[in-house]
Amino acid sequence: MPAETPYTVPLAPGVSAYVQPDGGWCLNNAGFITDGNRTLLIDTAATLPRARALREAVLAAGAPAPSLVVNTHHHGDHTYGNCLFAPEATIIGHHACREQTIAAGRQLHAVWPEVEYGAVDITPPTLTYSDTLTLQIGDIEVRLIHPGPAHTVGDTIVWLPEQRVVFTGDLVFNGGTPFIMMGSLDGSLRALERLRELDARVVVPGHGAVTDAGAFDTVEGYLRLLHRLARTARAEGRTPLEAARAADLGEYAQLQESERLVGNLHGVYAALDGVPVDLAAAFADMSALAGRPVACHA
Repeated sequence: MPAETPYTVPLAPGVSAYVQPDGGWCLNNAGFITDGNRTLLIDTAATLPRARALREAVLAAGAPAPSLVVNTHHHGDHTYGNCLFAPEATIIGHHACREQTIAAGRQLHAVWPEVEYGAVDITPPTLTYSDTLTLQIGDIEVRLIHPGPAHTVGDTIVWLPEQRVVFTGDLVFNGGTPFIMMGSLDGSLRALERLRELDARVVVPGHGAVTDAGAFDTVEGYLRLLHRLARTARAEGRTPLEAARAADLGEYAQLQESERLVGNLHGVYAALDGVPVDLAAAFADMSALAGRPVACHA
C-alpha cells in the first residue's frame, strides 16, 4: 500500500465514512452504519488486503461485522472485496449492478494484471432493487435510490435522511476528474440534480475526502464543459484523443487524473453512435494523453 493510510471519519452517531487516500484509480471510499447490533457496509475495496483493512476498521470502531453490504455500482474497486464479507453478509445492489458485476467479471485484472488483488471471487449482489429500497439499521433509516444510468447503468445513492448524510458512489469525485466513460453524460447531470434535491449536510464521494454539496458544482461544471467539447469535436471529425489534446480544461485541469477526459470523450462518442465503448482503445488513449501508463493506485 502507498504511504497514505486509510482513515475513518465519524459523521453522525452510528455513521462513518472510510476514506482511502489519494482517491485515485482504484482507491475508493466506503462507509458503515451500525446500531451496535447490526452493521451495514457501503462498498468494499479493490484488493483483499484493502478489504481486510476495511473490515478491521469497522471492528475497531466497535461495530459488529457487517451483515449487509451495499454496492453503489459494479466497478471492481467497489465490489472486489465483496467475497470477504459474503456469505455472512448479504450483498445488495441495483439489479443492473448485479448484471454488470457478473458480466464484467475480473474487470480490474484485465486492465491492471500486475496488481496483487488476492484470491478474488467475483461476488455480485444477491438482493436487488429497481428504483428505491429502504433499509432500517436500528433507528437509522437508509434509503437506496437509483438515479438512472449515470456513472454506470446500475448506480445507487445511499441517503440517510435524518442525519442528512449521502454516500454518492462515483457520481461524485472530490478533487478527481469525473468519469462517465461507462455511463451517461446526460444521466450524470440528472443524478446531480437528484443529489441536490436531497439537501445533504455531508457528502461522501466515491473518491476523495468527505465534503459537502459544493462538490456537485465542480462535477456539473466539468460535465457541461465535456458536453460542449464532445459536441464540437465530433462535428469537426476529431477523434477523442485529438479533441482531448486540444482541449482547454481551464479550472478543471487541476483535477486529479485529467487523462480521464479522453475516456469520457470515448464514452460520449460511443453513446451518440449507439455502440459499446471500446475500453481497450479508451485506456490506451488515456495512457497516451497522460504520457504514461494509467496506474492502479491500490
